[in-house]
Amino acid sequence: MKKILIINGPNLNLLGRREPEIYGNKSFNEYFLELELRYPDVQLEYLQSNHEGHIIDRLHSVGFSYDGIILNAGAYTHTSLAIHDAIKSITTPVVELHISNVYAREEFRRHSMIAPACRGCICGFGLKGYDLAIESFL
Repeated sequence: MKKILIINGPNLNLLGRREPEIYGNKSFNEYFLELELRYPDVQLEYLQSNHEGHIIDRLHSVGFSYDGIILNAGAYTHTSLAIHDAIKSITTPVVELHISNVYAREEFRRHSMIAPACRGCICGFGLKGYDLAIESFL
C-alpha cells in the first residue's frame, strides 16, 4: 500500500471560509474524507500547519519512508529557503500544489522558492489538484 502525506501550510486551515471565490466553499477536512474514499488502496495522511518549522519537521520525519508528499506550502512557497532545503534533503518525492492558478494572481505569487526541489507542480485546478497529485504517485 502506497503511503502519501498531504501537507497544507499557512492559512489553509481556513479553506471553505477563506476567499471562497478563489478557494471554494469546502473545507479540506471534508475533501480529505472524499480522497480517502476515492483512494482506498492508498494510506493517506494529512497535516495542516501555520508554522514553518513544523512543516520541515514533518518532511524530515517521513521523507525517507513514504512514497510521496503533496505540499501546498501556501505563502511559504514564495519565501522559504528552509522548506526548499528540507525537500532537497529527503528522498521521498514532493509535488508542489496550489489550489489557485498562482500565475494569474499577484506578481509575488508567481515565483516559487520550493519548485526547483520538487518533482513537479500542479496549480489552478482547485481541490481536484490533490487527486492529480495522488495519481502522479500511483
